[in-house]
Amino acid sequence: MFTKKTIIALSFLLVSISFKVSAQQQIYSYSQYADNLTAVNPAYSMLDKAGSVSVLGRKQFIGIDGAPSSVMLNANFPIESINGAAGIYVLNDQAAVEHQIEFNAFFAKGIQLTETNYLAVALNLGVRNYVGNYSQLDASDPQFMNDVRETKPNIGFGVMLYSPNYYLGLSVPEFTIRSLGNASEQQANYLRTHYYFTGAYLADVSDDVKFKPATLISYVNGSPVVANMSGTLYLKEQLGLGLNYRTDKKAAAMLSVIGKAFRVGYSYQFGTSSNNLGGVNITTHEVSISYRFGNVTESKLL
Repeated sequence: MFTKKTIIALSFLLVSISFKVSAQQQIYSYSQYADNLTAVNPAYSMLDKAGSVSVLGRKQFIGIDGAPSSVMLNANFPIESINGAAGIYVLNDQAAVEHQIEFNAFFAKGIQLTETNYLAVALNLGVRNYVGNYSQLDASDPQFMNDVRETKPNIGFGVMLYSPNYYLGLSVPEFTIRSLGNASEQQANYLRTHYYFTGAYLADVSDDVKFKPATLISYVNGSPVVANMSGTLYLKEQLGLGLNYRTDKKAAAMLSVIGKAFRVGYSYQFGTSSNNLGGVNITTHEVSISYRFGNVTESKLL
């Protein structure tokens, strides 16, 4: 029989290996990014004149103790009098004995460039807390006897060019002045400066069908550029069917049910490399729920 300590250690080892194999160095690496980019670029909040509250949860290796999981909450509140928006987003990330929680508040402002084109800028301020309870693995081992606890301030910004049928954005939501020297390799990557480029276009295929291609390109110093590409078909603006592919050899199928006020989404992500297909597959389940309030006149697809 395995002891609890052994199980935790094995879980931690499995999680660490899976992180390195899958090269997940980006914080906001969720499949349903094209429907809610506020945490990646707060300027995205200007695309919707309604207020909203959204929750997204991710779970990897379901059934294994200590498997990676994330919960992200964001709330947007429009300020129509100044063509602006404000809000918060919170990230809670857990992987074995490592835990990170982050809280950010943001403010965004838009200006009209032409009849249909706008430019939005945003600033976010917050705090990040990291805890590594390594002594839970084996307090007698010098490699694991010291726990790590650090809290760091965070600042970020974003810009976005948009219209009713497209957006292009550039953001740095995690601007880091110093690194976290005692954390694991994975968390050390989390606590570096991240750069994101985003884009999407909403096209009319027919009266009842719309198509949205989108991309999220991310970069962190010392890691490869990762491009996240997706395509979603919207049927009668009520049902979304999509596919997603990441250049770090992951793919996902996505489903969303859409109303004017409520939206529910689900994605199933899996590895596409030969190692994944021929052995243990790194599958991830992702569920999102959002509620819009206030100026809700039509469904939000972009």
